[in-house]
Amino acid sequence: FLPNYNVSAMEKICPGTDLSEQISTAGKEASGTGNMKFMMNGAITIGTLDGANVEMLEEVGKDNFFLFGLDAQEVMRQRQDYCPQHFIDASPALSEVLALLKSGHFSLLEQGIFSPIIDAITNKNDPWMIAADFESYRLAQEKVSRAYKNPITWTQMSIRNTAASGRFSSDVTIANYRDEIWKA
Repeated sequence: FLPNYNVSAMEKICPGTDLSEQISTAGKEASGTGNMKFMMNGAITIGTLDGANVEMLEEVGKDNFFLFGLDAQEVMRQRQDYCPQHFIDASPALSEVLALLKSGHFSLLEQGIFSPIIDAITNKNDPWMIAADFESYRLAQEKVSRAYKNPITWTQMSIRNTAASGRFSSDVTIANYRDEIWKA
């Protein structure tokens, strides 16, 4: 900085978010390029192997990305005879969450308000397969918490995310479109 220059709070470099949650079901391609912008600005991603997450993980590596959930092939296999109750029974945490929602614990004044959520999670036709990814997501969030409690580790991961994001810059993207799509 210049001598005698006062830096206001808004002039300091800081990420717009610390953690980018890209939690779409693998194979749904719901994870677009917004998460790449978070990555460029130092956010660490927790996400599934879906959409742009796949490319980001390739660039930054598993040590700097919180991966969870089924991959696209596992989703296709599970979808054939998906039984959410199997995953609910295998996860004490998910069982507890659903029991609390059913009991009205969070909705004393609006009984039944969470019924559509409960029905969606427990439905064998749930297109998002929430129950299947829940326990893996919960465990990944525990890893997030441990990393966040260590500022050195978190900062290193953040810097590595920014450093690995060059492939996703506007210049590179436009050059790729020019060469591969527009053939200009």
